[in-house]
Amino acid sequence: MEQNYAYPLDPSWSVAEIETVMAFLNTVEAAYEGGVAAAKVQATYQAFKRVVPAKSEEKRLGRDFARASGYQLYEVVQAALANPQGQVTLTARG
Repeated sequence: MEQNYAYPLDPSWSVAEIETVMAFLNTVEAAYEGGVAAAKVQATYQAFKRVVPAKSEEKRLGRDFARASGYQLYEVVQAALANPQGQVTLTARG
């Protein structure tokens, strides 16, 4: 899916935190755009959770990202947890 959209980033984050969140969002995109190793999803998600520890903020960012891109953070993480040694490849809805 080649679209131009804005990432849901918090202006209060440091450059390193933005890079961490972007790495996770890019991994989510990769899962929908061809596939990504489940281990990479898990590693970038763990780093993401250090920046965004609150579940409510994670859900808000996930909703904002899904609205902008059509890609679901939750589905990618769940697919990685279901098959931790495999590949995560999903199809965007809508």
